Amino acid sequence: MSVEHLQEVKLGALVRSKRTITYGIVQPGNNTPNGHLLIRSKDYSRGWCSTEKMMRVSDEIEKPYSRSRVAEGDLLITVVGANIGKIAVVPPWLDSANISRSVARISIDPEKSDPRYVRQFLEGGVSRLIWINSLGGAQPVLNLESLRKFSIPAIPLPEQKKIAEILSTWDDALEKLDDLIATKERQKHGLMQQLLTGKKRLPGFGKSWVEKRLGDLFSNRKEAKRSDLPLLSITMALGVVDRDELVKKDSSNADKSKYLRITLGDIGYNTMRMWQGVSALSTLEGIVSPAYTICTPGDGILGEYAAHLFKLPKTISLFHRYSQGLVSDTLNLKYPNFAQIEVTLPDDIKEQQAIASILDTSDQEIALLKKKRDAIDDQKRGLMQQLLTGKVRVKLEDSAA
Repeated sequence: MSVEHLQEVKLGALVRSKRTITYGIVQPGNNTPNGHLLIRSKDYSRGWCSTEKMMRVSDEIEKPYSRSRVAEGDLLITVVGANIGKIAVVPPWLDSANISRSVARISIDPEKSDPRYVRQFLEGGVSRLIWINSLGGAQPVLNLESLRKFSIPAIPLPEQKKIAEILSTWDDALEKLDDLIATKERQKHGLMQQLLTGKKRLPGFGKSWVEKRLGDLFSNRKEAKRSDLPLLSITMALGVVDRDELVKKDSSNADKSKYLRITLGDIGYNTMRMWQGVSALSTLEGIVSPAYTICTPGDGILGEYAAHLFKLPKTISLFHRYSQGLVSDTLNLKYPNFAQIEVTLPDDIKEQQAIASILDTSDQEIALLKKKRDAIDDQKRGLMQQLLTGKVRVKLEDSAA
């Protein structure tokens, strides 16, 4: 049976009596010890944080918003900000907590619909709702009235429960992978802090570390007029990639004569965002926008080692300090200032190589886990498309059996 043969119901018609879809406290004021727990989007954007890390508001501020208190099993959805569209289920230990202005509470009546089914359907369709709500606006938002009017196929309740059970197994697998990825990333961060600062030395290396200026370790590649080479881009998450691999609209100039050549072993960084750590070691040859600075490692530093060193928070702090500009939007780190920065590193290239190899292995493990997660997520989305639209109907056990 296809979706057009299924009746639909508005999300607003599925909530509990007297518990409309609503957001919470607009101005929470200062954090109040022993006050009322306040749930913000960041408290669940990467899994629930502990109550010790959550904000508390005074009873005086919270009481007028008693209508937005949550109950165990309620759905929460971020309606504005960086985590817009993120959905979470209220755990039992947050029963009666309140929510902030950026979060909406959806309290589904279990006699009308299965909250787990509603959550899955929202996760599958909320991106389009965000897109519709953001038309003509600078910041994406989720309008509460649009949420209330959001249509959901009225699949019979027993079938909803079965669908929710099926999809929950995929969610469990994704959650376990998320936890494992987070653990591996913490371990990588710890390794960086130990190995890139010399706090922990690898066996077999005892030669002292040296302090050098980046200008003594790198030269500035300024080769232009190479429009015969492919267009590349330097990204925070993916490193140096072919520009065609990115989904973003191509905003590059038609005239590529001023674009800079980057080749294997070079490190390129975003001149306007180096204070945020946007740099990468290139494994490709091509050209990039003049908005990037291209650095070629010399004899005193290994490119693979430098790539990790440039992601160390201590080094990024130096990039920020040496960047010029009145506000963050205008900060830039041009090569002459980059060259003045002093870093401490192993004088032995072999030690640099050993450290880089350990950190590279850690990155590869994380990348493989993320690839596995993406594959499972794609499979789940395909299944959702079938189940949540009624294109495929699940079989229920014979109640008389």
